[in-house]
Amino acid sequence: MPFLSEERLSDLPTKDGFRLRGIDMTRTETFTDAAFAFALTLLVVSIDAIPTTYEELWLAVQGVPAFGLACALLFLFWHGHWSWSRRFGLEDLPSMVLSYVLVFVMLFYVYPMKFVTSIFVGWITDQRVDVGATINSAEELYGIFTIYSIGFVALCFVVLSLNLRAWALRDELRLNTIERHTTRTEIGTWMLLSSVGFLAILLGLFSSPHLLTVPGWAYMLLPILMPAWGIHRGRQLERLLKHEQSE
Repeated sequence: MPFLSEERLSDLPTKDGFRLRGIDMTRTETFTDAAFAFALTLLVVSIDAIPTTYEELWLAVQGVPAFGLACALLFLFWHGHWSWSRRFGLEDLPSMVLSYVLVFVMLFYVYPMKFVTSIFVGWITDQRVDVGATINSAEELYGIFTIYSIGFVALCFVVLSLNLRAWALRDELRLNTIERHTTRTEIGTWMLLSSVGFLAILLGLFSSPHLLTVPGWAYMLLPILMPAWGIHRGRQLERLLKHEQSE
């Protein structure tokens, strides 16, 4: 695929110091966005008909918190692909294949994700909210978390692979020092997310049922790891900028 010259790169808009090589949407990005939009429709609270009574309406409304959490998770992966598309503008064969794999896994991931978010909402509300999802045993809980985590890791790995593809083409893309730092930060972010999901898979497959080994606890590491990673890379970026300014 053709790459931009330095003259053309200098005319591109920037976001957080990154020149946006993919400011024009590609067919692959359009297809991916449409698939994510379709996935959102699958998450909508499903009822046989428009509510005609207060009870039916209240039952539909109770599904909103789980729907919101599931939408937030979908947004995480959509934003990962969107950022990658804007930054690099790649539409070579490996990038297209990875994008299509992302769509395939995401459509599979929708229902386990909705199930897990529903269970979570039921748990934090002490079952006061009718989430429409039930778990009858610890084995079922571990099983659904394992299925969910496999989908989570697969999606993380695809977005990670897309950024690794861009990193492999860093010279052809003419990434500058700041852009290379940002790309490595993005790669590290998706590696951390994948590692937490993989830990949840291991807990789901090999740990004995116990309150302390519920696979969902693995995701509680994210509010600690992700900010710490962001702070660490942010400080490195500050030092990098100071070094460049001093030269």
